[in-house]
Amino acid sequence: MATTKKIAGDVKDLALAAKGKTRIEWANQWMPVLQLIRKRFIKERPLEGVRIAACLHVTTETANLAITLRDGGAKVVVCASNPLSTQDDVAASLAADYSIPTFAIKGEDGDTYYSHIMSALEHRPQITMDDGADLVTTVLTKKQELIPEIIGSTEETTTGVIRLRSMAKEGVLKFPVISVNDADTKHLFDNRYGTGQSTIDGIIRATNLLLAGSRVVVAGYGWCGRGVAMRAKGLGADVIITEVNPTRALEAVMDGFRVMPMAEAAKIGAIFVTVTGDKNVIAAADFKAMRDGAVVANSGHFNVEIDIPALEKMSLSKRQTRDFVDEYTLRDGRKIYLLGEGRLVNLAAAEGHPAAVMDMSFANQALSAEHLVKNAKNLEAKVYTVPAEIDQNVAKLKLESMGVAIDKLTPEQEQYLASWSEGT
Repeated sequence: MATTKKIAGDVKDLALAAKGKTRIEWANQWMPVLQLIRKRFIKERPLEGVRIAACLHVTTETANLAITLRDGGAKVVVCASNPLSTQDDVAASLAADYSIPTFAIKGEDGDTYYSHIMSALEHRPQITMDDGADLVTTVLTKKQELIPEIIGSTEETTTGVIRLRSMAKEGVLKFPVISVNDADTKHLFDNRYGTGQSTIDGIIRATNLLLAGSRVVVAGYGWCGRGVAMRAKGLGADVIITEVNPTRALEAVMDGFRVMPMAEAAKIGAIFVTVTGDKNVIAAADFKAMRDGAVVANSGHFNVEIDIPALEKMSLSKRQTRDFVDEYTLRDGRKIYLLGEGRLVNLAAAEGHPAAVMDMSFANQALSAEHLVKNAKNLEAKVYTVPAEIDQNVAKLKLESMGVAIDKLTPEQEQYLASWSEGT
């Protein structure tokens, strides 16, 4: 008599697993650095027996990270870090094909989202991996009994790092956290090239609008904003930047973009993208100023960047006109289109970052987990950057995988850089 394999987790449909497995394997081809780490992990098992809960976007790239951690000896569970970012076929495959308990369903409501986080924490993790700090926040506020078992955490994104540094400043953080987001091989590439390409991809998939000749307003000129602006400009858009940081605003001007307050940009923009990590960047007054047919999207981690409650209050009606496109009709008849419910448009309406760039980000995640296991006893309850040797090693491996060679300092050059006596 045939036995049915018990699958741990909560996913939409296990029948999607075969498709998900094929897509996970496809992404793996474009993640050569993580492949090398996985090969070493299989041999050395540096995470043997370590319980890891990963609250990340459940995509093909994340799946390959989870598999790498598992193959390094870890006992891994996965849950979604955003209600709209899950790829249901990937979640199904992780649970069915790789025996990694996964709690994630695309479009899950708020109650389900947090029940999935609680399910992941039932694993009693020794390491947490976050993309937005929801796992850590839940531990500190609702599951404090888990704190003694946690040796450390890693954080993937800017928004989460902001929250964690606030926790550390207030003295409520109880274990060390490594900010993967601060690694050069993460934010200089993932945030700029990954967010830049995938955000534009999400907007185009959702709307099929022509960017050439359109006025695109990018709120925020951090690394994500730089990437979005660069890609929009490359497609022929007239890009406008809004900023609160004078240095970043000045950089945007010198990069050839117009810079103005959102109150002015709202009057002339056609497509708006928020990438700030802050709240109500586009507010009621901005909606009042927008032209009929304005398209509004967010690529920051949380959907608070756009004041959706204000838009709801101002509107007479709301309907879905395309997948991931909600049309709000205002009292004066103007229509404003919100993409992906204001959540990460690159993951809500598209597939997120390309595997080749997530290769570096998730290499940092895997190596940071190894670093925590080896060094947690010497780390304080604060936010750390990724050790420089890990960051440099990831860059070195990525270059090698691309067939790119670089120079090496000669002993004379090393001596010169290390000394102070030789001058003019």
